[in-house]
Amino acid sequence: MGIDLIVFIASILFGIFLYWRESNSNNVYRFLNKIVNSKELQMSPDNPKGFVYKQAFIPRLIFIVTSVLIIGLILQFLTPIEVFTNYFVLSGFASFATGTLIGTYLASFVIKTTKVVEEKSDSIGDIMDSAVEKGKDLIEDFKTRDNEVIEDAKEDIQPEVDPNKKSARERLKDKGLM
Repeated sequence: MGIDLIVFIASILFGIFLYWRESNSNNVYRFLNKIVNSKELQMSPDNPKGFVYKQAFIPRLIFIVTSVLIIGLILQFLTPIEVFTNYFVLSGFASFATGTLIGTYLASFVIKTTKVVEEKSDSIGDIMDSAVEKGKDLIEDFKTRDNEVIEDAKEDIQPEVDPNKKSARERLKDKGLM
């Protein structure tokens, strides 16, 4: 269990590194796109999409699992390590694929958060300053409010009583119900 945890943490770091590398340059993806696709289907020069950068979940998962399987096949046939018959090595490869996928999403979150903070850093300060000023104005309004305003409001709230109108008790007595 200890080695799996180490492989998992290392693969998260690898996923972060992979995502960061593709966010800076996608030359390998662009080269593969030129080889595989015709001129009409090739990606535009300003498209930043890569193997894991700006990809949906399924293409990202397919790329990572396929890469891990290719590495496993190379290790199986070129070295004495038996990848597909040993549970511990197979478990390590599964941990590596999962950790790499998690690392790419973690890096995506960090990069997007950094961009949002950089864009909004000035506006957040302005919003906070305006909120503080509005709060100060509100407190000053509460302090300087005249008593006349309060009395006018109380007068508006109190209903005017008609002295000629009979009370409910008197009306019931008139009807003979009381």
